[in-house]
Amino acid sequence: MERESMEVDVLIVGAGPAGLSAAIRLMQLAEGAGTELSVCVIEKGSEVGAHIMSGAVMEPRALDELIPDWAERGAPLNVPVKKEKFMFLTAVNSIPLPTFLLPKATHNKGNYIISLGNVCRWMGEQAEAMGVEIYPGFAASELLFHDDGRVKGVVTGVMGVDAQGEQKATYEPGMELHGKYVLFGEGCRGSLSQQLIARYDLEKDCQPQTYGIGLKELWEVPDDMHQEGLVVHTAGWPMDLATYGGSFLYHLDNNQIAIGFVIGLDYQNPHLSPFDEFQRYKTHPAISRYLKGGKRIAYGARALTEGGLQSIPGLVFPGGALIGCSAGFMNVPKIKGSHNAIKTGMLAAEAAFDAIQAGNQAGEELPAAVLDDYPAALRESWVWQELTAVRNFRPAFAKWGLIGGTLYGGLDQFIGGRVGWTLAHPHRDHESLKPKDQSKAIDYPRPDGVFSFDKPSSVFISNTNHEEDQPVHLRLADPNLPVEHNLALYDAPEQRYCPAGVYEILTDDDGTNARLQINAQNCVHCKTCDIKDPNQNITWTVPEGTGGPNYPNM
Repeated sequence: MERESMEVDVLIVGAGPAGLSAAIRLMQLAEGAGTELSVCVIEKGSEVGAHIMSGAVMEPRALDELIPDWAERGAPLNVPVKKEKFMFLTAVNSIPLPTFLLPKATHNKGNYIISLGNVCRWMGEQAEAMGVEIYPGFAASELLFHDDGRVKGVVTGVMGVDAQGEQKATYEPGMELHGKYVLFGEGCRGSLSQQLIARYDLEKDCQPQTYGIGLKELWEVPDDMHQEGLVVHTAGWPMDLATYGGSFLYHLDNNQIAIGFVIGLDYQNPHLSPFDEFQRYKTHPAISRYLKGGKRIAYGARALTEGGLQSIPGLVFPGGALIGCSAGFMNVPKIKGSHNAIKTGMLAAEAAFDAIQAGNQAGEELPAAVLDDYPAALRESWVWQELTAVRNFRPAFAKWGLIGGTLYGGLDQFIGGRVGWTLAHPHRDHESLKPKDQSKAIDYPRPDGVFSFDKPSSVFISNTNHEEDQPVHLRLADPNLPVEHNLALYDAPEQRYCPAGVYEILTDDDGTNARLQINAQNCVHCKTCDIKDPNQNITWTVPEGTGGPNYPNM
């Protein structure tokens, strides 16, 4: 079966804040110039927002620039931050830290507590009203190139292949989507973005990217537990002094609380389980009091980029660009990235539009190959200034741990990051694990079913679903390494760093014949395995479109 193809001016992969802002900005520019432009956005989730998960407190700066009348248009930014708290936790106590002692950049005055998924749904509606074509449920599974090496487009919508790789009766070969430019806004550790970074050697002039895993739940709580507009952050317990991590607790409207925990994936102890650390964090008296009498209604997990300025790869290549968290624009001390994602989407859109217009005037079927105006504009933007000021925050922790990193980071931020040096990230996250025999075992308490829960029940409320008879989208380069190396040396850390129970070591009844079982249907698309596997033996690829979580308002 031959694939059909469709040509557009700009193809955007990923309907997150970066991709949707790029689409909206392109249509604004076309309207302003009185010209027509075809823009297409494809999204692997079942709907726009289905795979979007963030804390989230949103700084509206970029949205103000993109859609100044967003409030009048009904954007779901309904809960302004009213009060902030910061606590340092020990195993039994909490030590409040006055917010006036915190760096100004971490304050949330003027920001909004949101569901980023709902904001993206709203942005999708704005884009479609302007003429953007959005196709949810279409996973971009393959890159296409022109003969000269320029990105041509992607293959999407391949369906009906069974677990053995054979075509089923329902087989669909997918469709080729071609664009004069292709913008990749896949989010953190996007599968095609990683291929592009490798193909064009985009990391040659930057430091290694470093990541965290964020785990989040949504709770409904009684009236007397709810304080709409309250933002709470913590550091300390349950992390040790050498492991980067912290929590958030945001009071939304409708008696809902978003609660979560972020752990740096450069952690050293192979016995650590981010999921279980999050669960026991909620049992702390200073935290459980907010959840008392409440009900957990949603769960999710997602990797996030923490490398900052020094880890941003090359952004452009022949025929396309990386935008948003595909490149890594999160501000770590702010714990925010959506405003930067929106702004970078806008900047890439402006560069693409100008190039297409110039090509049209010159009568060129394909305009200039590389969008050099995009990274140039980025370096002149407030995004670059913001990330420059916080560039040393995360590597300081890796260098000096919680105490030293906090002292350095606080001083650094009080002077606005205006120092003459840039600290380096010491290694990639997968290189940091210590052997199991050199690490302390961690005895996690059993879930109590009130504040803490197990992985199966958590995955259930993430609404995760995959067509089971399809090729496993978590691919092992060497199927022997999980047992021969990971189990032997690290006690199979994939059983713990995965927040969804995808990886399981099975044995016979007598304890022999150890083997790895991959429960791919549980995967919540967090990409942690792709990042943390000590041999980089696991590659996360896209499953069939619509597969994965279906977050209602995360």
